[in-house]
Amino acid sequence: MVDDVKTECDRLIREKCKQMGWQVIELAIQPDHVHLFVRVFPTTPASLVIKECKGITGYFLRKKYKELLKLPCMWTSSYFASTAGNVSAETIKAYIEAQSKI
Repeated sequence: MVDDVKTECDRLIREKCKQMGWQVIELAIQPDHVHLFVRVFPTTPASLVIKECKGITGYFLRKKYKELLKLPCMWTSSYFASTAGNVSAETIKAYIEAQSKI
């Protein structure tokens, strides 16, 4: 995702997280993947975060940017999720910030 699509994707993810009561700590959108560092409630499963963010962006981006309809799907079903227990939040944030500069 680049240019306007990237900007809109960022807005949609931040809006969804705010609506759900989650705090976006860092977000980096690459042409072919997204890094999202988000603080959620301890009872919130990572799968729900992914489902909500992929769902809202997939639906609205394809509705707004018709060229995305050429893709068989907006997102793959795979994702990686981890807790920040073994490394500091600052380390994760620095990694994601560095990814956005690539």
